[in-house]
Amino acid sequence: MDNNTDFERCNCNVIHEDIVSKVREQMPPEENLYDLAELFKVFGDTTRIKILCALFESEMCVCDIAALLNMTQSAISHQLRALKQARLVKFRKDGKVVFYSLDDNHVQSIFSLGLVHVNEK
Repeated sequence: MDNNTDFERCNCNVIHEDIVSKVREQMPPEENLYDLAELFKVFGDTTRIKILCALFESEMCVCDIAALLNMTQSAISHQLRALKQARLVKFRKDGKVVFYSLDDNHVQSIFSLGLVHVNEK
């Protein structure tokens, strides 16, 4: 038997009711957990990650983001739509030009914490 298998498996049949009860009380509502999972799915696309990274530096229009990432404006617009629906980016219009920026400071915090975790060795 593999040592990792032994480590991962609990060999007791006792439910620690006090622990289970305490943790159950602290769990966020199911709807909030679902929303959180949906938010993290948005971070699951490299193009969206690159767009967010660019927007940390400056607000940008679709044309500029497309040029930066060497992609079509259509592809960038598609990804920005997903980011906007997840409330990760917002936009403002200046004449005919639409500028995108991060929705709030939480976005950079989430991103930065993820990057710290990925960079741990």
